Amino acid sequence: MFEIQPWSPEEYRAQTRKSSLIVVAIFAVLGMGLSTLAVQLFGTPGGDNLRYNLGGVIAGAIVTAAILRGYLSRQPWMAAAVYGWQLKRSLMSVTNIMHCVEQGVAAGDPQAMRLLRFYHLGLAQMYRLDGNSSALSQMVPEIDRHKAAMEAQGLDTGQACLYPGWVEEVKRAFPVRKK
Repeated sequence: MFEIQPWSPEEYRAQTRKSSLIVVAIFAVLGMGLSTLAVQLFGTPGGDNLRYNLGGVIAGAIVTAAILRGYLSRQPWMAAAVYGWQLKRSLMSVTNIMHCVEQGVAAGDPQAMRLLRFYHLGLAQMYRLDGNSSALSQMVPEIDRHKAAMEAQGLDTGQACLYPGWVEEVKRAFPVRKK
């Protein structure tokens, strides 16, 4: 289950900048270090060592990704970046079945309506965190219409959680019709 958490946009952006700089620095050190090591071990002086340089950079990227996934993602200063990544993944899981969600909402299905409400709340938060106020302002009428439709059905509009089964339920209930 993913839950939308309150984040200050300023704090979020400051933390993600800091964590990005740290990850870039780790990659730069590893990429250059492993490239230099590969050239020294396998290269020829004055020869074409592009493949060893490239191999070192690729190895640096792989090692950086492993460190990021295995250790850094659990650090408190990475919390904002991890949260942003999880939020975007959750939104993408809904975006991938949006045609099913829209069919369900048109049919008045409560589960599809909850899923679309979560999507709207998550997307609005992502826009606020990223400082994209123009995209958010364009969505407000649609968000308000959907919220009113949920209230008319007596559904809770505080859908701050995305339960893993919701996506599959809506997908099964409203399959894509082939033309």
